[in-house]
Amino acid sequence: MAKGYWVSVYPAISDPEGLTAYDKLAGPAVQAGGGRVLSLLPSRGGRVVAHEAGTTQRVVLIEFDSFEQAVAAYESEAYQKALVALPDGFERDFRIIEGID
Repeated sequence: MAKGYWVSVYPAISDPEGLTAYDKLAGPAVQAGGGRVLSLLPSRGGRVVAHEAGTTQRVVLIEFDSFEQAVAAYESEAYQKALVALPDGFERDFRIIEGID
């Protein structure tokens, strides 16, 4: 079964501290849904090289055991509460994608 991934790119964040409430709720919701954070850049000291229309802002990659599990985690009550905590003034490109076996 192919894995599922959440891919989030934040091309513009006007208030990084404003994401604190979201992060506190989203982390446990992701873990409860079976997600594993593979990459959280650049805030955890990782390196980023952006090409073409790429961004060096916050990039998050989370792995789930299946695409269905990734969708269910997003639709969970716990993660929906985290989404409500997202502050105004940010831009995010969020996708749920199916991996290749």
